Amino acid sequence: MYDVAVIIINYNSTDYTLKCIASVVDKTDATISYQVIVVDNNSDLLEYKKIKDNIPKSIEKSNISLHRSNINTGFGGGNMFGAQFANANYLLFLNNDAMLLNDGLSLLKDFMINHPKVGVCTAQNYDENNNFVPSFDHNKGLRRLLFGRGFLERINPKKYPRRRNEYTQPLEVNWVNGAFLFFSKEAFETVGGFDTNIFLYFEEMDICQRLLDKGYITMLVPKVKILHYQGVSIGKSRALNKEGYISFLYVIRKNHGFGKYLLIKWYLLLALLLKPKKWYLLPIIFKSNALSDSLKQKQKIVFYED
Repeated sequence: MYDVAVIIINYNSTDYTLKCIASVVDKTDATISYQVIVVDNNSDLLEYKKIKDNIPKSIEKSNISLHRSNINTGFGGGNMFGAQFANANYLLFLNNDAMLLNDGLSLLKDFMINHPKVGVCTAQNYDENNNFVPSFDHNKGLRRLLFGRGFLERINPKKYPRRRNEYTQPLEVNWVNGAFLFFSKEAFETVGGFDTNIFLYFEEMDICQRLLDKGYITMLVPKVKILHYQGVSIGKSRALNKEGYISFLYVIRKNHGFGKYLLIKWYLLLALLLKPKKWYLLPIIFKSNALSDSLKQKQKIVFYED
């Protein structure tokens, strides 16, 4: 069994995936055993062939494997597909546009051994220009929607630490950036992993809440550092904005009850009515089950011959 399994999803961004793998190999100390599991989430044929052809040439490691899905299962689904090939005590779900800047695998393995109540932790993020980027967030409930993060951070700084502070010591937080999620295998399995009903967005808020419900905590460990190219792995579009609202409402109803879900829906409705450019989002608010409009329902099975 390996110490750590690193699971990386590739979707039409092979160059970043190869750089990501190289950063794991370059930064990880020889004393730690690890495997890298790359999930190609139904990329275009040329992208799939590119990663298939270049992984063994650029990284000559027998512990690096490529597994192709014939359907794009999104963030949670792709990571769960990869997790089935993991044989390790710890699981790192690493965005392909995130590069290790130091030996995060060794640091977090030691940290988790010494802190068994931590279910998941993350690294300190920096962008491609080496600028500090917040690496955690506060639960997006009604108070945060109404008053904003700054208000929560002022009235209860212990529960809601300032996101834009650059910390030097480990910090307990609500939920952490999905670009780098380091789990103990035990905690991950206890909560059943990622909810594959969610295609994209808010998977981190969901799983961190479920970990908390089981007695685990979520931590930022700023000694571990990554460079994260912002937005490369997903991009932006109206369809993705809709997906964000679909996932958010699903996670709220699932974890916080029907009453809070209805209050948040009414707030979002009133907020959107004041923004005509975002009226395309209104059908999501009116639907009782917006998951039926998720991009997950529009995926097609595509087979490629090796």
